Amino acid sequence: MRPFITIMALMVFLTSCNPFAPGVDFSADELDSILGDPKTVDGVFQNLKYAYTFRDTSIYGQLMNSDLTFIYRDYDRGVDVSWGRDEEMRATNGLFLNVQRLDLVWNNIIAISTDSGNTLINVSRNFNLTVTFNPSSIERADGYANLVLSRKAADQPWQIIRWRDESNF
Repeated sequence: MRPFITIMALMVFLTSCNPFAPGVDFSADELDSILGDPKTVDGVFQNLKYAYTFRDTSIYGQLMNSDLTFIYRDYDRGVDVSWGRDEEMRATNGLFLNVQRLDLVWNNIIAISTDSGNTLINVSRNFNLTVTFNPSSIERADGYANLVLSRKAADQPWQIIRWRDESNF
């Protein structure tokens, strides 16, 4: 009788295992994350790409300093237009909600300079942005993002305090 119970218990155990549902991999470390380290300039750009790709205002908002100034050129009126963080978050949220897809490609860094305390950095970088509103309405923007990043100390994350959008959008 005992072998019968052992065989039955073994069959129940084996039939309850699903080889197509592997266990959770706990070996991945923080470096494998799709988010970048905001303590690095490259991490800031990686997180901007993530925020646009996944239309994630929570990640986007973490990159924007409370004193942010966003500037773009209104070519129709021939003037520069600027606004602060709150309006930038509203505008970006509206964009994220009203598109089907955003594809942001960061190209070469054109210029980069930092202060002696490593708490302020100017970065100019070329980008391509494809905005898909729907399959028949796709817009493309090309240009430069001129960013001023700030942090309180060298071990703190960078935040954008000034963003000049020099694109054709």
